[in-house]
Amino acid sequence: MKVLVLGAGQLARMMALAGAPLNISISAYDVNNDAIVHPLTQQNLGKGLANAIADADVVTAEFEHIPLPVLAQCQQSGKFFPGETAIKAGGDRRLEKQLLDSAGVRSASYHIINNEADFTAAISKLGLPLVFKSALAGYDGKGQWRLKQAEQAAALWQDISAFLAADSKQAIVAEQFIPFQREVSLIGARNSKGEVQVYPLTENHHVNGVLSVSLAVAGNEQLQQQAQQMFTAVANQLNYVGVLAIEFFDVNGELLVNEIAPRVHNSGHWTQQGADVCQFEQHLRAVCGLPLGSTALLRPSLMVNILGEDTVPEQILALPGLHLHWYGKSKRAGRKMGHINLSATDNAQLKQRFEQLIALLPEAAFPELAQMAARLN
Repeated sequence: MKVLVLGAGQLARMMALAGAPLNISISAYDVNNDAIVHPLTQQNLGKGLANAIADADVVTAEFEHIPLPVLAQCQQSGKFFPGETAIKAGGDRRLEKQLLDSAGVRSASYHIINNEADFTAAISKLGLPLVFKSALAGYDGKGQWRLKQAEQAAALWQDISAFLAADSKQAIVAEQFIPFQREVSLIGARNSKGEVQVYPLTENHHVNGVLSVSLAVAGNEQLQQQAQQMFTAVANQLNYVGVLAIEFFDVNGELLVNEIAPRVHNSGHWTQQGADVCQFEQHLRAVCGLPLGSTALLRPSLMVNILGEDTVPEQILALPGLHLHWYGKSKRAGRKMGHINLSATDNAQLKQRFEQLIALLPEAAFPELAQMAARLN
């Protein structure tokens, strides 16, 4: 079976690795230059989306920010999963909020801002503090502002108005600030028959808005059920096919959706070593009409992002339960270059191994890891 992935980054790469044992061939479409490439070697396989779609059995995506004409062309093929509506919702916070409302799923109270009157109304309606997020192209903490005190509002509006003026398609979503205890995510899959399988909730730690560590351990069953119900509601509302990620705020045991990602997700990389069927294989199973696989946690696991570094100490490879995944990228500050997966037989052993890993990694390149180690008991 042949699968065309919109996007030629690390997620397409890992789909290719997961698909090979199932005899699923992956090619990737680079939306920036209209090139079809091999996701592992980056070898150019030709140009032209129409030919690539015609040659594929299935079309899917590794990211949300895809030009609308590309989405429309893929949708018209009848081969595109999870489909145009889901990808648009993941790439536009206005559509995302409408989706969550329609699915009856809780998220932060919000107000859409297109002009100064909307900005003033948002402050009056929602109160302070507020978080302002760009409707389009915001990820990894980009395109966000905070307003804590009323006297800062005029200056902030100047920044936001300049941002809106630069792009007529943009808008701002103002959200009530949520005093959450932690951030968690749920990765799951839904197939065309409406069957759903979800992985265990993953606890996430961010540094400067970018994911640093994801931790998957046996957790709170009540919270897991709550997350699964919300996941199922969103997936059913979209008639979703494929892997979907939902990020939540945990507020005293009540989950509020922060955002959705209609694709395989950074916080699910631990599934490569912590589950029978990883998220990449699961996504391919779903979109190709194959049975969904087990999502059970085989062993406590965690993932550490490698950001802006093209080397790590070789000694880490001697640690039991450690697997290193590079993405084959050229080095750039802040860029996701690879990740480290670490697993163990129980939480105590995982904490011990994580502390050993932390001792070997340069703290400047891997800040705040000890904060997540402290979460393991």
